[in-house]
Amino acid sequence: MGLVNHTVVTHFILLGIPNTDGLQTILFVFFLAYYLCTLLGNLLIFSAILADSRLHTPMYFFLCNLSVLDIGYASITTPKLLANLWGQSRVISLGGCMSQVFFYHFLGSTECLLYTVMAFDRYVAICHPLRYLIIMNWRVCAILAAGTWITSSFHATILTSLTFTLPYCGSNVVDYFFCDIFAVAKLACADTYVIETVTFTNTGVVAMTCFFLIILSYVCIVYSILKMNSAEGRRKAASTCSSHLTVVTLFFGPCVLIYTQPQLSNVVLTAVQISADVATPMLNPVIYTLRNKEVKGALRKLRGGQTTAH
Repeated sequence: MGLVNHTVVTHFILLGIPNTDGLQTILFVFFLAYYLCTLLGNLLIFSAILADSRLHTPMYFFLCNLSVLDIGYASITTPKLLANLWGQSRVISLGGCMSQVFFYHFLGSTECLLYTVMAFDRYVAICHPLRYLIIMNWRVCAILAAGTWITSSFHATILTSLTFTLPYCGSNVVDYFFCDIFAVAKLACADTYVIETVTFTNTGVVAMTCFFLIILSYVCIVYSILKMNSAEGRRKAASTCSSHLTVVTLFFGPCVLIYTQPQLSNVVLTAVQISADVATPMLNPVIYTLRNKEVKGALRKLRGGQTTAH
């Protein structure tokens, strides 16, 4: 058999958001505003929790982790998207594309696992209040937090390795606004059954397991709340869980659509993806701040300290 010459792909071209010709300037301002709000909001939450010793508790320790994740998650795709919109720089190197795939699934999986850990934390706080600080001691919190990051790194490494061990010898035009597994794997000049199956299975198992554990935690929490005699106690317990339930819904909603409905049109898929990548990281600090007097107090204290320093 004769050898066939193939051109090895060294970079990819991102087509960007579909059907947005002539709207680049408006979209640039829109996404830049969202990105800056995401950075500012999450940095404020992180700084306020670190500065206020009253918030040095397991719940706020995990919230700090969430703020770091949201900053990283928003930074995977948004800076490159802004560069594409502003300067029409659609080229991304092979290494850059690999980084987007890895960190997107690394941070996304970490956030999914972290929401599960936060649900467990709320379960212990409400269902076992007298033993809360014994069960959720700092060693346990550190192990749970580190476990989410380490487990997700293996998850992302497997998916990234399978994606980029495929041969890419044809078109290098990615019909999307960033490098995701399905958009990139379409360009491979080999059978993509394995990577598609592993991605659906791996991502599905992680997401469904986390979702099931979160639901289980909240079934126990609701049962405990209904058994409380004090109306004030029920109100306070429900309030501490409402913020977490809201951000869980915002996170899992787009994930379900993206990874269970791959036949969605590019326009719908992109809109859902953008809401997950851009809007959710910005809304998380707003949700936790609006419904949390302790965080509001810490932010006022932080602002007061900065004013005094000036």
